[in-house]
Amino acid sequence: MGIRPSILYRQKNFKNMSEKVNFVFDVDGTLTPSRLRIDSKFEKFFIRWIKDKNVYLLTGSDHMKTIEQVGYKIWESVTESHQCGGNVVYAQGKLKKSCDWKPSADLLNLCQSLISFSPYPIRGGNHIEVRDGLLNISVVGRSCTQDQRLEYYAWDKINNERWGICKTIEERFPNLEATAGGQISIDIHEKGKNKSQIIKQLDGLIYFYGDKTMPGGNDYAIASQLHEPHKVFQVEDWKETMNLLASI
Repeated sequence: MGIRPSILYRQKNFKNMSEKVNFVFDVDGTLTPSRLRIDSKFEKFFIRWIKDKNVYLLTGSDHMKTIEQVGYKIWESVTESHQCGGNVVYAQGKLKKSCDWKPSADLLNLCQSLISFSPYPIRGGNHIEVRDGLLNISVVGRSCTQDQRLEYYAWDKINNERWGICKTIEERFPNLEATAGGQISIDIHEKGKNKSQIIKQLDGLIYFYGDKTMPGGNDYAIASQLHEPHKVFQVEDWKETMNLLASI
């Protein structure tokens, strides 16, 4: 079970709250369909909505993929964009922080073996991607078609392959964390170098919106550490996010 939405959107006195509020958003499945461009109507709404607010993007993707999805206007206008699980940070378009962790040869070899021996029959290409401070892997491959992405996602829901791969990696490398991200991939990084890093970097309340807040999801690390008076919103898709924001 994920962490269900709080009653934030029902609070009529939101604008009169005296404490600083930081709005933190996952991207895939929260602001956009997974790895697709943001809906044009939502894009226009969100550009207006973020004005005069403290807004942060928090995603496992690198900054170029995030720009492809949300557009340069949103990416540059938010307070900060935390990429690669928070291991790379841009402040209004300028690089602020970067992590130099890289995966070992042993880790890469294990990942390649796990991908090769998967019973899933489709291989779409681009299965291992090294990012700053994070390794992203996918059995079906990030170059798969949208239909192949959805087919793997449905298959994985039944077979829990990604969960099993994450468990294997963490057992073999106890200094690392592995979590399911988006619909087809797994994020791997040093223990503690996950999305929860942002918590210590922000002053005031945090209202987090994400679609993978359940154990094993790459939003769980931050969602599980946010307690009242902070708020966590488990959303089904970008439409639910838009409805929640429109109701504030």
